[in-house]
Amino acid sequence: MTAQKTHPYYQLLALPPGYLNIMGYVDESEVNGPGCRAVIWLQGCLRECPGCFNPQSWSFELKEKIAVDTLVGRILSNPRNQGVTFSGGEPFWQAPVLADLARRLKAAGLNVMSFTGFTLEQLRSEQAPLGAQDLLAELDILVDGAYVQSLAINSPDSLVSSSNQRVHIFNPAFQNQLTWASDLMEIHILKDGSRIVTGYRGHMNLDKEI
Repeated sequence: MTAQKTHPYYQLLALPPGYLNIMGYVDESEVNGPGCRAVIWLQGCLRECPGCFNPQSWSFELKEKIAVDTLVGRILSNPRNQGVTFSGGEPFWQAPVLADLARRLKAAGLNVMSFTGFTLEQLRSEQAPLGAQDLLAELDILVDGAYVQSLAINSPDSLVSSSNQRVHIFNPAFQNQLTWASDLMEIHILKDGSRIVTGYRGHMNLDKEI
């Protein structure tokens, strides 16, 4: 077996075209980017950073297979969603399909933001994951850099979780709309009674207990 086929990322290649492997989804979040937005947590990350907010997202095994068409319909069906944020996990391992999703949402008037454990320089290099350049081209905002627990920031004045991370504003229209903070949290109660707790200081947790 080749080295490529033993890489955990190889499991994503088994997805049908136009599908993503996601860990979770919410509408109307206000702690994962500017304004009110949908958030998609992608499944799969190689970093396993100590203190990671979403350790459930590390595995590349199939969590929830979902079509881009389904996500577009879901996001646009909620008129309060002004944008979408990709988080994880590591979104850029699924960059080609996310780029297509981003293009379709931007055409409908939404803005697009992503978190990543890669640095912007790594994403622009020849060693970047497949489709990284295409996804970067669709982003209005990027927060880059792995979470480093020893550099953690929990402050209402900080946009990032650890001081090594950076906020890149590709769309100048958002220069004065950076409204989230590293100590904010939300609890979303879903129709089935489960909860999603999201925000920099809490784990993104799917929990049947209320």
